Amino acid sequence: MSDITRLRDAPAWEYLLRDFYEFYRRLPAGGSDRIRSHQRKVREQISRVMKANAEVRAVPPADKPVTAHLQRALDNGRMERHAPFIRALETVRGQLAWQYGYEKVPRGLERKYAYAELCGPTGPVVTDEIILGLVLFAPKCTYPAHSHEGITESYICLSGAVSENHQGVYSPGSLIFNPPGQLHRITTADHNPALLCYAWVGPPEKLANQKMVFSRAPREG
Repeated sequence: MSDITRLRDAPAWEYLLRDFYEFYRRLPAGGSDRIRSHQRKVREQISRVMKANAEVRAVPPADKPVTAHLQRALDNGRMERHAPFIRALETVRGQLAWQYGYEKVPRGLERKYAYAELCGPTGPVVTDEIILGLVLFAPKCTYPAHSHEGITESYICLSGAVSENHQGVYSPGSLIFNPPGQLHRITTADHNPALLCYAWVGPPEKLANQKMVFSRAPREG
């Protein structure tokens, strides 16, 4: 008999993927064909993962300093319309491996940022079709400018508020869309953490070998 756990035998993860799918079905695209196409692609890839009954593997849980803010972020998220998604997250909270993803993290950022992959090449739900995850920012965090080669990215704000490139403020329920190669810098509010979920779509080889590197942003005048 196989010792491999599959998605249908891990209902907490299956429910979470279904809720992720519904997020990308119900969120408005604001009239943008590109965002609507991205939302459809995310749904299609999640459907493929579920139909394939993907492997669910045990990843050793790991915290980072910023996860001291996680409870506050979840509590704030439960007050939003997407509270069911927050509750689904809480069921797998103890199985998350929070990490940095960079060989060198700028001074101070190691206490104010971390991400956890939910679905992707490094699991816990294993697939090369898509990457889904969470990112947590502490209050007064500046996440330096970076981009993703060959990857289309979207964030959904679950709690708190963030600004990207000083061009808008995104509150809970908002979607942020970053096409491949677009440089983006994120800042957070002064008094509350920000919790976002994200989706990466791209060729399997890009998803498996994405190099996360900060760019040196030009000085502001």
